[in-house]
Amino acid sequence: MTSLARGLAVMQSFSQHRRPLTVSQISAQTGISRAAVRRCLHTLVQLGFAGSQDQRQFFLRPKVVSLGQAYFSSTPLAKIAQPVLEHLSSVLGESCSVATFEDSEVFYIARAAVSRIMSIDLRVGSRLPAYCTSMGRVLLANLRHEQLEAYLRHITLTRHTDRTVVSLAKLKQILEVVQRNGYAIVDQELEIGLRSMAVPIRNSTGVVVAALNIGCHAQRTSIRDMQTAFLPHLREAAHEIGALL
Repeated sequence: MTSLARGLAVMQSFSQHRRPLTVSQISAQTGISRAAVRRCLHTLVQLGFAGSQDQRQFFLRPKVVSLGQAYFSSTPLAKIAQPVLEHLSSVLGESCSVATFEDSEVFYIARAAVSRIMSIDLRVGSRLPAYCTSMGRVLLANLRHEQLEAYLRHITLTRHTDRTVVSLAKLKQILEVVQRNGYAIVDQELEIGLRSMAVPIRNSTGVVVAALNIGCHAQRTSIRDMQTAFLPHLREAAHEIGALL
């Protein structure tokens, strides 16, 4: 199954890029040899998942969307969350999202955007670091002890802004507070000017299966405003989604 793993890695290498990639660029990003990358791309082109106009630069074709659609079609959480998010976003006038924890990152499965407040173009399928995002901290705070310890042993805390927490000891303290309070607020740790708040989504057995958040401009909304004006609505929406699972 090595070939399958390589093919998936090659497809994922395009996720953060808006431009076509060369064999050398994909090889450098994935750690796969150029010869193996070229074989993977040849197969992906033959299957209609990738394309190239000059056999030097490659890009993904629309057919790749069918792979993601299969996941979302079979996952009730995304379907249930979307209309709730759209209503929440219209009420609060801010962008809202739902994400799960995948491979040490938050994976966006539903989103309702009213404006773009980040340099990153967030959409369904986007991934962000868990340690410096509000949804990530909610999800980390609700991992089993051994899962969290494994995550902390392997994660590299990268400084995105001068506010980013890059101390494991400090992060542990924050996660304890998040677990105790039932929500997380991240103040400009991922990007200057962005504040976000998240709450957990629990299934019928009380297990946290996802997180729901709201993002806003730091200059426009204070942390106090988020706690008083946003938090009750977020908790109500999370409870509504969880009740339908």
